[in-house]
This record gives sequence, structure tokens and C-alpha cells, in this order.
Amino acid sequence: MDIYEIITNKIVEKLEKGVVPWRRPWNDAGLAVNWLTQRPYRGINALLLEPGEYATFRQIQLAGGKVKKGAKSEIIVFWKWIEKEDEETGETISFPILRYYRVFEINTQCEGIQSKRKVVEYDHDPIEEAEKIILGYQNAPKYTFNSGRAYYQPLLDRINVPPLKDFMKPEEYYSTFFHEMVHSTGHPSRLNRPGIKNISKFGSESYSKEELIAEMGSAFLCAVAKIDTSTIDNSASYVAGWLRALKNDKRLVVLAAAQAQKAVDYILGR
Repeated sequence: MDIYEIITNKIVEKLEKGVVPWRRPWNDAGLAVNWLTQRPYRGINALLLEPGEYATFRQIQLAGGKVKKGAKSEIIVFWKWIEKEDEETGETISFPILRYYRVFEINTQCEGIQSKRKVVEYDHDPIEEAEKIILGYQNAPKYTFNSGRAYYQPLLDRINVPPLKDFMKPEEYYSTFFHEMVHSTGHPSRLNRPGIKNISKFGSESYSKEELIAEMGSAFLCAVAKIDTSTIDNSASYVAGWLRALKNDKRLVVLAAAQAQKAVDYILGR
């Protein structure tokens, strides 16, 4: 059995047993968060807001601060559930209504209010074998290391991963980096994979399959770098999440593994 088959079988075995929920392995540095609760914004709000801590005008006033003159607020959207009695049946029905409120970034747009953010940084030594894989990737995309998000942008052919210091474990940093590297092999200048060359809608079948390929490829590269045992549970959980979008068809793991092997061989120059 080769290394690809071994890792594929490990992930399928864990899927059969059930796996823990997927975790985001980096800290909240660089994310947009609610100033009062320090919880990161989710969904569309996470995309609308620049990194920072946000509070409403009322929250800023109550904290003894004030908004700087000329500061422009940002919009936060949320769904509010409304209950109403059906006039014909007398039953109570519930339906959502989209609402919004305005917030200000307290560090740049306000005065007299203190940050609540406590960012933890970790001091890790690079993993030599993993670094060799990254440096050996020929015809690689551009790399940036901004906190808060990991992604590959096909139009710019660019990978961003949070820096190593944002990760509790260095193995998770490389697993995340490898995931985005596998995505990048789908670029038209490389393997020209449908899930990348045809920009897919989030959650679509094509998007879901591309995520399976990227995570399987990441698991393979971790195994090559001899760090697979530290990341395999998270990989299996991530795969399980996307399989649910694909009706839990575990055969897709094997199909994704074949595409992932091509991507990994490309990265390794084989």
C-alpha cells in the first residue's frame, strides 16, 4: 500500500466511526469581532467587515467612549424571527426578517474606549520537511500571511494563510498551508481542475468536491512531511462536513483522493 492509500483508508475508517467537529486551528487575530463579547462575526458579516473590534454607538457611550468626528459606521445584518397567527388556521407561524444595525471599529474610529482583545501568539520552530515541500513547489502562486483567514484566490493566483505564530500547533499551520496549495494546483496554468477554473458557488456540489480534494491532498502532504498523526482527526472532520453536503457518499472520498494524488504529485514535482 502506498502512502496515499494508507491515509485514504485512515480517513474512511474515522468517518465510519464518527469524528469530532472540525476546528479552526488558528487564533482570532485579524478577525472582525464583537467588542463586547469578543466573538468573531460569522457569515456575510465576516466578509463585510475589516479586521477589528466593533461596537454600537450605544455600547460605546455606555463604556465612556465616543465616536470620532466624521467616522462612518459599518452595517451588521442579522435575521430576526417573527411570530404571527395565521388568520385562516389560527396556528402560530414563524418567519425570519432581515434586520441590520450600525457599528464602529473601536480602535480606529473611537476615543476613550479600551480594546478587550487578548491575542495569544505561539513560538514555533518551522518543521523542516514541511518547509521543503512548500519551497519545492514549482510554478507556485503568490503567498501572503495575514491573520484571520486562510484561502486561495484563483483570479489573483494567491494563497493567504495566517502566520505560524497564530497556530496553537505548528502541524496545523502546515496542514492549512497544504490545503490551500492543493487548491492552487487546480489553476488553469497547472492542472486546470473544474472546481477552480470554473469559480463555484459556496456549498455547491462542485465546490464541495473541490474541498474534499484539497483536504485529502493536505492529509497526503502531511504524511509525506511525517506529521499526519497530528492532523488526521481534523482532516477527517473537515471531510465529514463536506460529505454531508454531498449526501454522505463515502465513495467520493476515494474519487477525491485520486484527484488529490495528482495535485500532490504536481506540488512534489513528480
